[in-house]
Amino acid sequence: MWGKSGESGGNIAVRFLVPVLAAFCIASPAFGDGVLFENVNGYTLNASRELVRFVALQFTDGEVDRVFGTGDELPESAGRRIDGAGATMIPGLIDAHGHVLGHGQALLSVALTGADSEQQAVQRVADFAAANPEVEWIQGRGWNQVLWQSNEFPTAASLDAIGDDRPIWLGRVDGHAAWANSRAMQLAGISAQSRDPEGGQIIRDSAGNPTGVFIDTAMELVSSMIPEPGRDEIKRALSVSMQDLASWGLTSVHDAGSGSAVIAAFRELLDEDALPIRVNLMLAASDEFYEERLAEGHFRDADDRFVIHSVKVISDGALGSRGAALLEDYSDDPGNTGLLRHGDEQLLYLMRAAMNAGFQVNTHAIGDAANRIVLDSYAQLIAETGSRELRHRIEHAQVLAFADIMRFAELGVVPSMQTTHATSDKNMAEDRLGPSRIQGAYAWRKLLDTGVVIANGSDFPIEHPNPFHGLHAAVTRQDLQGEPSGGWYPGERMSLTEAFASFTIDAAWAGHQEDLLGTLAPGKKADFVLLDRDPFAIPAQQLWQVEVLETWVGGERTFSRATQAGASDQED
Repeated sequence: MWGKSGESGGNIAVRFLVPVLAAFCIASPAFGDGVLFENVNGYTLNASRELVRFVALQFTDGEVDRVFGTGDELPESAGRRIDGAGATMIPGLIDAHGHVLGHGQALLSVALTGADSEQQAVQRVADFAAANPEVEWIQGRGWNQVLWQSNEFPTAASLDAIGDDRPIWLGRVDGHAAWANSRAMQLAGISAQSRDPEGGQIIRDSAGNPTGVFIDTAMELVSSMIPEPGRDEIKRALSVSMQDLASWGLTSVHDAGSGSAVIAAFRELLDEDALPIRVNLMLAASDEFYEERLAEGHFRDADDRFVIHSVKVISDGALGSRGAALLEDYSDDPGNTGLLRHGDEQLLYLMRAAMNAGFQVNTHAIGDAANRIVLDSYAQLIAETGSRELRHRIEHAQVLAFADIMRFAELGVVPSMQTTHATSDKNMAEDRLGPSRIQGAYAWRKLLDTGVVIANGSDFPIEHPNPFHGLHAAVTRQDLQGEPSGGWYPGERMSLTEAFASFTIDAAWAGHQEDLLGTLAPGKKADFVLLDRDPFAIPAQQLWQVEVLETWVGGERTFSRATQAGASDQED
């Protein structure tokens, strides 16, 4: 599927093909109240995933009428003309794996991302507690002990030292571990006698006493005590989240697992015309009304702002918290092979129910054991249900045994991956896996060379939602500080065109929306982004610095960076 040109961010072979542009310039309807967005430095992809440039875009009622290449004659009159002032225009970017509610809640709680020590994280919690005396449960997310000099899990004792008698509950950056103070554990009845649930672990000291950290399903022992947010709280968090996501150039996101309460909130926002971006929601298989939601079938509104045709299943935990299920012991923790969230029969039941209902199945799998189990389950159930065309996915596909890499293409399974995970995990991944298994981890090139399509995302709020961070990681295999020099296992890099496709047409394809989204072409949605610089004309190391000037969804501007020089309207 992919060429082997080895192109980099500063050396892209862009094709100016007359036949290709002619395909975009088909006869368009009468302009009427349409919009002509002119004087832009435009890039999109053609059917062969080659870059095509354009200088103007015409759209009516939220759909593209025509894309104008260099030398094409522009209409003399239009219902509305907008001067792009030479800004770079690209199709709207799609995040194929994020958590919309979680991102909103993170924006409204203690931000622990980037804290470089347990003490700094505690201070952030103390500052938040002092500023929010009305909050009953102090919550936050983003701590990562791998970034700390101690490299050790935090403890309840350090939170207790704040002197606040309210319960405190703080999610790890990957969402697969959480940190509690003693008050939270007391409310949950946690003691030395508490047993580890299936698929979870309570971290304990040498005397067997809980230290305050809970892994995977053990988190529910405490989180179940937190009052459920009301509808208005959920809607507020979703709205805050979507507005923020639009500011990073995202016009569509695949929401990776939400239950009935969140679906109802999205539906209300949809009815209120309050969805600034498109949401392709995966129904959480953990939802108590899972079977009822499946029985309702797919949902799709008239404008494709909100769709449901897939489910999210979780098979294991995360690598950083040693919850990812591995075929062999962790290299830095002998005797530990991680955690599986479900037994074989329960996993098959959840998948089979979805496939029989005509739903795409998207399963979280990070460790090589979990990935193998999911691939084995898909092989059995795809044959049983005849559902290969549903494009079932593995979310993350992070650590793969070599023997399993070809199976994605053989089964028609989509690896839905997040390129910034590699640059965030590089400081601990080889410690966890050792020098041999790391060769099958974050293996984008090995997968692409088998002919599969990779859908890219960020896994926000675990990673920053800025897709240009993901593009940068995909092309350089470096973090934002340019480390390591030359890239981390650089042989697994994507070309910039491949990375661009993974955040546009390939993400759309993985969500069954390639006929609507992912490129700018007649009949597709007028979802596009204006940028402050040309990502195809700068060194790859600068990709993460690209800034969004404006975001448009369905021909309507949903974000504008007021401090930047953006486009100006010129009415006819």
